[in-house]
Amino acid sequence: MTKADIVDTIAAATGLTKVETEAVINGFLSTVSDALMRGQRVDFRGFGSFSVKKRASKVGQNPGTGETVPVPERFVPVFKASKMLKNAVDNNMKKG
Repeated sequence: MTKADIVDTIAAATGLTKVETEAVINGFLSTVSDALMRGQRVDFRGFGSFSVKKRASKVGQNPGTGETVPVPERFVPVFKASKMLKNAVDNNMKKG
């Protein structure tokens, strides 16, 4: 599902125009991104949470040449689904 698909679905369900819906979605994504860049955690009860994790530096390997390459320390955004979302997805997928 793409952002355009989400805009279409929400616009149809709410009666908002696609332009208004896209503006809301862009605002939402910007707010979540800004919070993560400040190191804040973003929680949605019943859905999950977004946070930032520190990945330690390590030595990787170039798969093409086999050469070892240093990979520097970095910070990455992560999403952890809530138990409620996990159960809903599992139950739905089991139905077929």
